[in-house]
Amino acid sequence: MALDMKVLEAAATWFVQFAASPPGDAERQAWRQWLESDPAHRLAWERIERLQGQWNSLPPDISLNTLAGARSRRRAVLKTLALLIGAGGMGWLAREHVPYPALLAGERTGIGERRQLRLTDGTRVVLNTDTALDVAYGEHLRQLYLRQGEILVETTPDPTGRPFLVHTPQGSIRALGTRFTVRCQARNTRVCVLEHAVELRPLDAPQHPLRLAAGQQASFDDTRVSTPTPLRDGDGTWAQGILTVVDWPLGEFIAELDRYRHGVLRCANEVAGLRLSGAYRLDQIDIILQNLGKSLPVRVRYLTRYWVTVEAT
Repeated sequence: MALDMKVLEAAATWFVQFAASPPGDAERQAWRQWLESDPAHRLAWERIERLQGQWNSLPPDISLNTLAGARSRRRAVLKTLALLIGAGGMGWLAREHVPYPALLAGERTGIGERRQLRLTDGTRVVLNTDTALDVAYGEHLRQLYLRQGEILVETTPDPTGRPFLVHTPQGSIRALGTRFTVRCQARNTRVCVLEHAVELRPLDAPQHPLRLAAGQQASFDDTRVSTPTPLRDGDGTWAQGILTVVDWPLGEFIAELDRYRHGVLRCANEVAGLRLSGAYRLDQIDIILQNLGKSLPVRVRYLTRYWVTVEAT
């Protein structure tokens, strides 16, 4: 089973928390709930235990004693995560589960960061949180390779008529004079067309492209494209640093915020179906969380700064 970075980071966060101080009953219960909620969580924790078994051979600056007294838990989490993805003799994990093209991409953003590129032909590309992108302009094609994350593209006409393509692990998107977003997810790619149109081609079925018009969205995997549906209100506003939601389930809203914040942010099942609407600044995640209880019957519980749960009051 392939493990994504969020799962590995969650396991690293639990490990550092337990290494820094003995866990109480509430912490152990929360950890068990996390462990049992997804087979991927158990697999990640097994790899943490393998890492712990090799601890004596690790460099002294990331030893258990250092973690226990670290002033910055976050730094300890990142060091542990680095070990999980390939350092300290764990290269087998990196080869199997870490997307090396993403790690080596020419253009990157960190978690919570957005950045704008202006390409040589005038095309504007906005990189969303935790995004990795390569730009490959040549004599005959203008190409972007989205390794992970999300981008907003505003193309410009090309004097030489070169097609504009965005490639993801699941296939490609051809711009037809347009403004659109592409989000590369674990198992599929989601495309939202804000202006004009695009053409979607799954990796294993390029002979069956789908034209997606302005105001539509669709997802595709290696073999097929989903039925197009209308855009939701606010799609693409993340490029202005705003998350706009209209009647979203709280669970989906929290999962979206989780993309923009270090650590683990989760929503308890008993409140995941509550609905909310609004426009939220993506650089103020903690303020958003603080204010949730003013409009919904929820509270935000911080197990640590990097492990946060929204639950019923």
